Amino acid sequence: MSGLSERIAALSVENRARLTLELAQRLDALEFREREPIAIVGVGCRMPGDVHNLTSLWDLLRAGGDAIREVPASRWDADRYYDPDPTVSGKICTRWGGFLDRVDEFDARFFGISRREACAMDPQHRMALEVAWEAIEDSGATRESLAGSATGVFLGVCNLDYSRMLPRDPKQFSVYSAMGVAPNLLAGRLAYSLDLRGPAMTLDTACSSSMVAIHLASQSLRAGECRAALAGGVNLLLSPETTVAHSRLGFLAPDGRCKVFDARADGFVRSEGGGVLVMKRLSDALADRDRVRGLVRGSAVNQDGRTHTLTAPSAGAQRAVVEQALKRAGISAAELGYIEAHGTGTILGDPIEVDALRAVTDASRNAHSRILVGSIKANLGHLEAAAGVAGILKVLAAFAQKSIPPQPHFRTLNPHISLEGSALAISSDLVPWERTPRYAGVSSFGWSGTNAHVILEEGPAAARSASPPDPQLVVLSAKTPGALQSRAANLAVHLQDAGAETQLADLAWTCAVRRTAFESRHAWVATSIPDLARQLEAFTKEPERPYAAQGNAALAAMGARWLNAEPVDLTRLHAEPRNLVDLPTYPWQRKRYWL
Repeated sequence: MSGLSERIAALSVENRARLTLELAQRLDALEFREREPIAIVGVGCRMPGDVHNLTSLWDLLRAGGDAIREVPASRWDADRYYDPDPTVSGKICTRWGGFLDRVDEFDARFFGISRREACAMDPQHRMALEVAWEAIEDSGATRESLAGSATGVFLGVCNLDYSRMLPRDPKQFSVYSAMGVAPNLLAGRLAYSLDLRGPAMTLDTACSSSMVAIHLASQSLRAGECRAALAGGVNLLLSPETTVAHSRLGFLAPDGRCKVFDARADGFVRSEGGGVLVMKRLSDALADRDRVRGLVRGSAVNQDGRTHTLTAPSAGAQRAVVEQALKRAGISAAELGYIEAHGTGTILGDPIEVDALRAVTDASRNAHSRILVGSIKANLGHLEAAAGVAGILKVLAAFAQKSIPPQPHFRTLNPHISLEGSALAISSDLVPWERTPRYAGVSSFGWSGTNAHVILEEGPAAARSASPPDPQLVVLSAKTPGALQSRAANLAVHLQDAGAETQLADLAWTCAVRRTAFESRHAWVATSIPDLARQLEAFTKEPERPYAAQGNAALAAMGARWLNAEPVDLTRLHAEPRNLVDLPTYPWQRKRYWL
């Protein structure tokens, strides 16, 4: 070090100034890279209540809906396991949960997986593949653009129910038995399927798993380890054993309702689902003309350490993780408009979390600060390994609607919670989110003691592209003729609901340039959105009718070449920059694969 100091001292004043400026520029670049916002450019989700995208999620949230139902017979016999007394061994004190339909089904053909392998695969792995692909399509990425790329995979999972259901007789084991249920292959299988070359890891920090995955994906992007990342988590409840344990521990609400912040709070309800985000550095997302649904401004992870018991939360650790995330985001707590709490609806857990949030927000409170607080667990139940990403999807939906949804099952404030004199308030009604810029915090805590918090900002609005009057060539494709017919039908229905907000040229560009081209194909030359909708409906009724585009010979000829899989550059049809538009994602042709 002394030698370096002597060499710097020996420099001329001019060279020393130049060196100082260069070092300052490098430090500025390094600081920018460490703080650059991470853009969320695509989302995929599958949750109770037929929630399959941000639109259906918002429909549930704004109505204060509740997607909880009785345990379906396909999971376990609720009558056999039910007992209202949580102290009874081998029983469950509730009949309720948040369940998905058709979890035994999967589109194995789409991913090139044999029936024997698919049957041995944990359904959580299958769901992760499908939901991740939906997120990829939503982002506008294609299979070709991802293959061989430095794209990372960070997925959370904590339940291993399917492995418990496998035959115990070694003679019944197949070559796929271990691979099918290995948690590490949740991320590895997705990276293998799409030929992704960035970091790939499966994470288990219990209920904070998906939020920790999103934090690590953000760090990996800023460090330059990957240019894009898939991050989220999945959770399925396939056998009763874990629910029995949760019941004995006193975690579950007997009525199956998660009454967050309420005086009636008596536990949570277990639920299932999955969510995946596609993430990029903001500079890359803007360069790629991606639609930015929201920004990760900062995130943090810490641990409770030694508390009263192994699973007891720590208010100090919860406060610290929020403060660290705010510091990394470069904003104060007073700038937040909403906080999506972990909020499990327990009589003592909720007050500990609110006390921690008060300690953070009271320190920077000003006359204008009013921060609404809620928890999606009251709508969907506790998605455990997917709980964190569910909270982030709620905030993204709220950003899109510029509104904060009501908190279901909230009547009277928990007597152990005090909001008097604080900036915090429970979001009991659907309210406009008027304050800008819109910032939100999202918490996710695991019973492992691992806490995570993410600060989100509303994404920049896309500039409206010009609307050319010319006809447009619209192409669709799928793996099979049946899937293509379904894809056309879904798009026709979508245009009936959202067609007035969609420019035909943007839709044509999205289909041609930002969707993977599969083997089964069709094309249409359309002059307007209503014209396209009519042609799509006609195709769904008569899919075998030969291609015969009308109205523009050049476009019709280009469509014919595309249908024959001949080399054709569809990007030449769009000289002006276009915008990515929301479209229905892939129509899975699913079949049953089970033990």
